[in-house]
Amino acid sequence: MNKLWRDFPYLSVEHSYLIFRWTLAGLFMAHALLRFTVPDYFHTFGDYLEKRNAIFPYALPYIATAIEIVGGVLLIFNRWVKWVALGFFAISFGGILTIHARLGWFVGEWGEGGCEYSVALCVMCLLLAAMDRDRKSQNLQQSTTLSSL
Repeated sequence: MNKLWRDFPYLSVEHSYLIFRWTLAGLFMAHALLRFTVPDYFHTFGDYLEKRNAIFPYALPYIATAIEIVGGVLLIFNRWVKWVALGFFAISFGGILTIHARLGWFVGEWGEGGCEYSVALCVMCLLLAAMDRDRKSQNLQQSTTLSSL
């Protein structure tokens, strides 16, 4: 029984990183793709952003959607991870500022549309960027060590 608890979660750090990266990609891609199911979403959201004096209000929904879809694919293939995480962070933080903060903290059963989920996404983006930086630093150190042999 001790081994059962000691070995949990039964995944290596590498496998956990892969699952984490793919999950974040899937969350953002699903968020983006759902927009195409809402009639006139992009113009309606542009109107909403214009009322809040956003810069490029009608372009922002298209830009965010492109970042989420292309960024998700890049994360799946482990490319430009740190930069994708930065883009996803910007989208999540922008969502907090423009939409979610005024709706409170909770999203689900205790609230409606609050910022707790977006805050969690921001933290996940920071973690992913830090993990990518450290993995690249480790790989560089390993290749430098091997080449000096």
